[in-house]
Amino acid sequence: MLDTTRNDLVLGIVGTGLMGRGIAQIAAQGGIRVLLHDARAEAAAEAREAIGQTLAKLADKGKLTAEAAAAASARLAVADTLDALAGCDLVVEAIVERLDAKRALFAQLEDIVGAHCLLATNTSSLSVTAIAAGCRRPGRVGGFHFFSPVPLMKLVEVIDGALTEPWVGEALTALARRMGHTPVRAQDTPGFIVNHAGRAFGTEALRILGEGIAGVADIDRILREAAGFRMGPFELLDLTGLDVSHPVMESIYDQYYQEPRYRPSPITRQRLAAGLLGHKSGRGFYTYTDGKAEQPDEAAAPPKGDTPVWLSRRNAPAAERVAALLATLGAPLETGERPSAEALCLVLPLGEDATTAALAEGLDPARTLALDPLTLARRRTLMRTPLTTRAMAEAARGLLAADGTPVTLINDSAGFVAQRVLASIVNIGCDIAQQRVARPEDIDRAVTLGLGYPQGPLALGDTLGAATVLDILDAMHAFYRDPRYRPSPWLVRRARLGVSLLTPDN
Repeated sequence: MLDTTRNDLVLGIVGTGLMGRGIAQIAAQGGIRVLLHDARAEAAAEAREAIGQTLAKLADKGKLTAEAAAAASARLAVADTLDALAGCDLVVEAIVERLDAKRALFAQLEDIVGAHCLLATNTSSLSVTAIAAGCRRPGRVGGFHFFSPVPLMKLVEVIDGALTEPWVGEALTALARRMGHTPVRAQDTPGFIVNHAGRAFGTEALRILGEGIAGVADIDRILREAAGFRMGPFELLDLTGLDVSHPVMESIYDQYYQEPRYRPSPITRQRLAAGLLGHKSGRGFYTYTDGKAEQPDEAAAPPKGDTPVWLSRRNAPAAERVAALLATLGAPLETGERPSAEALCLVLPLGEDATTAALAEGLDPARTLALDPLTLARRRTLMRTPLTTRAMAEAARGLLAADGTPVTLINDSAGFVAQRVLASIVNIGCDIAQQRVARPEDIDRAVTLGLGYPQGPLALGDTLGAATVLDILDAMHAFYRDPRYRPSPWLVRRARLGVSLLTPDN
């Protein structure tokens, strides 16, 4: 077992780009001596200088004492050759994301470092097992995946390959804590935890866009305002850049042998080919002027009218909440078993489209709209059938926006926008737990820290209700007949048992 609390611990870092520099900085701040090496001459020296400047700026801002910054800088040294890493207790590689390059580096290091030295890879998408397989002693190789920018993103995934010995993960976990980061343990699977769990947000939004259900800005508004995400999926894709995001989508999809839950969209492949990368190219899903996205104006809500409203009671719990809302909006609410010939008909489906919900109750599709009952507070989503008249759509928009809450009108879709994306996020999180990639609490911790979601996928499922999420997925699966929406066994069993999705197996 490597004691990572030792005062004389020596860490080697190979690759001094953005990630390598970040790891070196937090290691030096954690009291660890760091040797920096890069294949490009002068790169390690440049990195040492840049880190020193960063530490000095932190001291100027009062985030570090001048003494702590100077001490951390003094712990950084340049290793001009790989041979200079011979005395390291562990080496972290942060080089180019290519399997052949990482294998070749580790083969070289094995001829240099001592038998006790731990070898760690900062890979974000390659198999730790595959990297270690090229080593004579694969058991001492583990994954140590940081997120950029390393000093600010306080998460690190500690990955056990198929042959990784137990002491390696334990040592990396303790080292992450010494560096001031939060470690989560994961088994070696495509995407580990964070890149795996993040599949649903973008790919499901792209599927919604591809079906013509809503436009880019409307999807972003719904998921940002109604569902509580910091950014919409298309804002995020533009920020990351399609040259980064699309290859990751394809890689995880292919590594899982075309698992439908991770299926990418031809939209991003086409836009990547066109050079519409996002913020970095000045144009992506949005156009950028002086670095700021040009947002299309949202249509103003029509004035509230006096059209009578008939509310479906098929979803009884939701109907009570919506009836109370309609009362506060001053809606002329009908109370009969069936709507009058003039009434606007509102249905409240979970996972169904407006057409299915209207036909299930024998309603006139021309007068029927669906309201998402899960997102009523900050932004409301209305969904029309293909036959809904413009007059009825305008009446519904005017009514639901009467208190100043914005309303988005979308085309017919099984599961609205928020329901589709949220249920998909929960389902993938559940399947990560089902595959035993990580413990339930580590899945949620990784997602909130690594992706910035308002909740982890399992806690989100608990908030929505596991049975509700299961209903949404079952309805979507029945409509689309696509295994993409099949519920995870983890979700199915815990919904049936009525327990938290964070409940592990005994």
